[in-house]
Amino acid sequence: MTPLKYLALREQVIETCLAMNEEGINQGTSGNVSVRTPEGFLITASGIPYRKMRPEQVVEMDLDGGYRGEFLPSTEWRMHLDIYAERPEAGAIVHVHSPFATALACLRREVPAFHYMIGVTGGTSLRVADYAEFGTKELSVFMIRALQERTACLLANHGQICFGGDLDGALWLAGEVEALCQEYWAASLAGEPVILSEAEMVSVLKRFKTYGKQPGDLGNVDVSELAVFAPIRRDQPDSAAKRGK
Repeated sequence: MTPLKYLALREQVIETCLAMNEEGINQGTSGNVSVRTPEGFLITASGIPYRKMRPEQVVEMDLDGGYRGEFLPSTEWRMHLDIYAERPEAGAIVHVHSPFATALACLRREVPAFHYMIGVTGGTSLRVADYAEFGTKELSVFMIRALQERTACLLANHGQICFGGDLDGALWLAGEVEALCQEYWAASLAGEPVILSEAEMVSVLKRFKTYGKQPGDLGNVDVSELAVFAPIRRDQPDSAAKRGK
């Protein structure tokens, strides 16, 4: 029997699906998850409950719209394919119908920079893609437009979609998007949220380039570009000199 290709990645896709339901950002099989491979990507099969999904039911696809195996991919495979084709930095994608993101998407309400964390989506707002029926090429075109210089967007009368460098990153971002939508909803009910200025968000976005990074993730980034000025590392005597102290 031929070993199943990308077994570990397939298992991670299923784990991500289970996690997004457990975290309350998705219901049933309404969402979908994918991860990039050298030949294309792996994506959840259509209509199979995540708790029953087996690794062989995670579908292998190429970037020309073909698939392998006995199971049909998610009806939203076009959105995943187009993100991988258009955005080389995308390593994994999560699409969910999380409650507050979906509510705002149904209102077709863009989320402005009411909180600096909107910067995690790559820009100064969380855009809403124009409406088109699920599974269509038209929806994918509208989504790609809304994702310009962004890593997440809302889909009108539908839900949210986001991508990250890996499955953990994409799942984290989907959770952040839902939290931001809930916070914006609550702030709007209480009054008129104060929106951060363009200049304030430009500074925030610069900081987000190193947000949440550890030294091994930074490469040759100068310490002055860190999101938060780091304290002096005591077991490196020359660190104070490097900081000009």
